[in-house]
Amino acid sequence: MRLSLRYRLLLPLTLLLAGDVAATAWAAAGAARAAERQLAAQLWAVATTVTEPPGYPLSERVLHLMKGFSGAEFILDRPGAAPVGTLADPATPPPADVPPAPRDEDDHLGPPVLVGGVEYRCLRLPLSRRLADPGPSRGELYILLPEERRRTAVQAAARPLIVLGGAGGLVAVALALALGTGLVRRLHTLDGHTRRIAGGDFTPVPVPGPADEVADLYRAVNAMAGQLAEYRDALARAERLRVLGQFAGGLAHQLRNAAAGAKLSIELFLTENPAADPEPLRVALRQLARIEANLRQFLTAGKPPPFDPRPCDLAELLAQAVELARPRCQHAGITLHFDPPPPHAFAGDPAQLAHLFGNLIDNAADAAGPGGDVAVSLAAGVVVVSDSGAGPPADLAAKLFEPFVTGKPEGIGLGLAVAKRAADAHGAALTWGREGGRTVFRVAFPS
Repeated sequence: MRLSLRYRLLLPLTLLLAGDVAATAWAAAGAARAAERQLAAQLWAVATTVTEPPGYPLSERVLHLMKGFSGAEFILDRPGAAPVGTLADPATPPPADVPPAPRDEDDHLGPPVLVGGVEYRCLRLPLSRRLADPGPSRGELYILLPEERRRTAVQAAARPLIVLGGAGGLVAVALALALGTGLVRRLHTLDGHTRRIAGGDFTPVPVPGPADEVADLYRAVNAMAGQLAEYRDALARAERLRVLGQFAGGLAHQLRNAAAGAKLSIELFLTENPAADPEPLRVALRQLARIEANLRQFLTAGKPPPFDPRPCDLAELLAQAVELARPRCQHAGITLHFDPPPPHAFAGDPAQLAHLFGNLIDNAADAAGPGGDVAVSLAAGVVVVSDSGAGPPADLAAKLFEPFVTGKPEGIGLGLAVAKRAADAHGAALTWGREGGRTVFRVAFPS
């Protein structure tokens, strides 16, 4: 049988409360008995004083004094004389059928009696001959303790224990119920969170309640959700790369054939027309060569490209990348700022460096848009490419160099990923930021 955690917590507390109630009842009963014995001790002290030698003559005045001391009523019954007492009617006869109180049991108040419509506890005590006043005859003294006073004393002794014990137990159960309910509520919330994780929603949830083990469990589940989200994204990227590789294999074959045919046609035209201006056609040849290089990027997007370092000039490779981008910038009305820097010798892979610079400049031109401007520079081994665009969206800023991350409607998100991979291969640090209203990319090459 399934038992809720709330009731598992309450069951031992309920048993503890039952024990507390039993202990409180036992203690209250003991306190009541002690209070009753104390009253009995007071009455018997009075009884001993007035009934045993040398004693005092029991006049009506003495009886009233004893009433003031003890709070009890007294009736003196003497043979051949009218009863004398402290009741409202001094001639009230003593109650009948009350046995004499044994003097060796001074811890009781006597049996209950009804006198004048009022309940009392009665002690019947024989008097010594020499104490009877007046006359030589023996008599009997009846001591009547109001039942209401006895009840009041008993309740006054037992009530604090009952209140403290009962209230303490109830407060403990209420606190346990509140804590158990809060704990169960937090666990139910966590259960719903884990079910959402199982359904693919890895959004972290706020950690509710105090800093305890349940809060640690929330944080552990949130950490697990974050790791699962990373694994999901990694699997999605791997799957996209796999599909892209399959698609690029067929597409690249067709495009490379078309690019090769275009190159042959241009080269044939230049051979047959030596008097024609060759520069525009050479730019077209370089663009076709770049198309071939981009197709190779698609073919190798899912695996590291071959690294073939050799002595090269960063300034020359950067200038070539700028010249390849210039016609596109002119067509879109984008101002391209570039002052050719002095030679900068470096040992690297020229093909990968060309991809690095070309992708950064193309990305800047896309971000600047028509009428914008792009600035390219090289100084002290640091290549800087900046644009006047608004910068990437905030939700893409942290993962700008990841594959397939792009804010362009027609982009596929490989340009900056390829640039980052090429920079890492050369031990260079590729960073970006917003400076003075511009988006600035920096490639810091090792010296």
